[in-house]
Amino acid sequence: MATVLSVSGSPSASSRTNRLLRHLDERLTAQGHEVIQLDVRSVPAQALLGADFGHPAISEAAGLFARADGVVVGTPVYKASYSGVLKALLDLLPQYALTGKTVLPLATGGSTAHVLAIDYALRPVLSSMGAAHVVQGWFTLDRDITAHEDGTITVAPSAAEALDHVVDQFSAALAARPAVGPVAAAPTPPALAAAG
Repeated sequence: MATVLSVSGSPSASSRTNRLLRHLDERLTAQGHEVIQLDVRSVPAQALLGADFGHPAISEAAGLFARADGVVVGTPVYKASYSGVLKALLDLLPQYALTGKTVLPLATGGSTAHVLAIDYALRPVLSSMGAAHVVQGWFTLDRDITAHEDGTITVAPSAAEALDHVVDQFSAALAARPAVGPVAAAPTPPALAAAG
């Protein structure tokens, strides 16, 4: 099927966001996709904060994005926006790192007041990076995710149903994408990227 890069933008290994992504990775794997995990918190802080474009960890992350057919981007919402560590990584990737890719944005937060963070903060950035298709994302309330000591989670039934739906839509979009060769290095014009 497709190669999916699952990016956790949480600064905490034990966060609900991180655990939710890993839970959804299992669904994508069961659907036949190869899932590669990238936890932004594992990228050295000096590379992110120092904007070290040449750092091996940044080059490796860029390579993972280039290899993927689709990208799942998960983030906690802080101050009505996605996490700073995720922003730092996205800023260091090539301008059109998402060209030709199908992208699923996901967010978690403590209040429905943050539900628009996907559409007003994250989606425009993903589109500006050339994503071919940013599918419908989903915001999950922290209270709908119960973390267990063994690292697993339980998702409240209504949230689980919605998450399954958006993941399945993402998977279907990956299956429907046109078969193309390697993506050319030429940037997508901003008007076309925004329309995707």
